Amino acid sequence: MRLFAAVVPPSAQLDELGRVVDRLRRLPGADGLRWTPRPGWHFTLAFMGEVDEELLPELRARLARAAHRTPPFPLRLHGGGHFGRRALWAGAAGDLDELRLLAERADAAARRAGVPMEEHRRYQAHLTVARARAEGAGLRPFLDELAGFEGSRWQVGELVLVRSNLPVSGVPGEQPRYETVDRRPLAGGGGGEGAG
Repeated sequence: MRLFAAVVPPSAQLDELGRVVDRLRRLPGADGLRWTPRPGWHFTLAFMGEVDEELLPELRARLARAAHRTPPFPLRLHGGGHFGRRALWAGAAGDLDELRLLAERADAAARRAGVPMEEHRRYQAHLTVARARAEGAGLRPFLDELAGFEGSRWQVGELVLVRSNLPVSGVPGEQPRYETVDRRPLAGGGGGEGAG
């Protein structure tokens, strides 16, 4: 199964972003982007790819330890950015150090559970709202609109393990479906940098 660990903003905060994205979708050139549906909005902490089902119990246990070591922390959706000329995203503000630490712990938990992970990169908090259909799409008007976005604060209180079900219909532009596999509350028990 294809898995990733994530932080999912509450529905009220997603609604705030949704109002901004609704404006973005009315801008000239918006049809050159493939918009991510709201049920798919999340901050990926650690992308694991295909994970053997037999690793799932150990992965859940290690993610539970990672969550237990992390205190709840404040976050808000804020501004935006892009990766290359393809992905448009909303960013985050708040306790980004704690968010990065949670991402590192989720990555370490997956590695220690036996999940072959990609090379570790510095974590960049982002919530993808759209992808360009073609390499030359102009993202500037969308970035300008996102620049002033300030969402309201919430307390991140859980680490979520999500299954990504890839499209199988062959319909162009179809998006993956996401299914929550596990939720682990953040408890802030301390205990070092690793995931256990």
